[in-house]
Amino acid sequence: MNWAGIRPYPLFSLPPDPGGLVDELGWYKTLTFLLSLQTLLSEKVGQLMDWTGRRAVIRMNGEKFRRFVKAPPRNYSVVIMFTALQPQRQCGVCKQADDEYQILANSWRYSTAFTNKVFFATVDFDEGSDVFQMLNMNSAPSFIHFPAKGKPKKSDSYELQVRGFAAEQLARWVGDRTDVQIRVIRPPNYAGPLMLGFLLAVIGGLAYLRRNNLEFLYNKNVWAFSALCFCLIMTSGQMWNHIRGPPYAHKNPTTGQVSYIHGSSQAQFVAETHIVLLFNSAVTMGMVLLHEAATSDMDIGKRKIMCVAGIGLVMLFFSWLLSIFRAKYHGYPYSFLLS
Repeated sequence: MNWAGIRPYPLFSLPPDPGGLVDELGWYKTLTFLLSLQTLLSEKVGQLMDWTGRRAVIRMNGEKFRRFVKAPPRNYSVVIMFTALQPQRQCGVCKQADDEYQILANSWRYSTAFTNKVFFATVDFDEGSDVFQMLNMNSAPSFIHFPAKGKPKKSDSYELQVRGFAAEQLARWVGDRTDVQIRVIRPPNYAGPLMLGFLLAVIGGLAYLRRNNLEFLYNKNVWAFSALCFCLIMTSGQMWNHIRGPPYAHKNPTTGQVSYIHGSSQAQFVAETHIVLLFNSAVTMGMVLLHEAATSDMDIGKRKIMCVAGIGLVMLFFSWLLSIFRAKYHGYPYSFLLS
């Protein structure tokens, strides 16, 4: 057995011998017990290291969870993602969270600072439903840190809805709980550069085809529309999504209900960004119609239709925006049309 890298596990201290005589049989039993615990700990760490060498994230069922996570002795921490990846569970968020979790675990596994202090594991609901029942868990995905000593505290449960499941956010949380700093290394993603190159090629091609007529570059409507699109994207929360990496939506595995609007003012879903973007666009379109109805030279009938349509868009979608705001900021007193 290779003892290198295995930290000593504090078991207990022996009481002093008040009479000055040592019970040889008691010493023998104590030493035997200590050696058996140390051997058991060495075997557990060796097995976990072997699994980690094959795969950065260890797959656990109920038996492995009870043996390697719950049962002593243990001088290592275990970070576990509780998930439901089977297709029949229809948990799209679980797949996205699993991808980020794999990036985090591989970054730790292939780091030069890798030790046996922290292990990453996963428990799927279809492989360890008894573990979910043991921990009274009814949602997935969830992340829990099981420390080397004692039971998990409240701070050992990752706030997924607030912080998102980006590998960088998970790494900061793991660092706070274990003092192990993980530098996240993502595999190269060529989609962004390819899309940028394609966009530049399209723009360059259009400019070349219209090289004799570039008046559209001086068209104020083109620049106004571009600026408006940029403002709508930024005000919808897209940059927050890029930084935090939240899930698209949340599906309750018990009831099957899908939530597209996060109930907290400190977090949001990607779907929520799309909804807010759509509503803001509709309000903007309504304002544009009202402006055109007041300033255009069209006949009075068309201008009336544009005015009514503009008022309807502004009133309806602004009311929906206020209702979303009230749902996230509890206690907000104002509403319009919809409560």
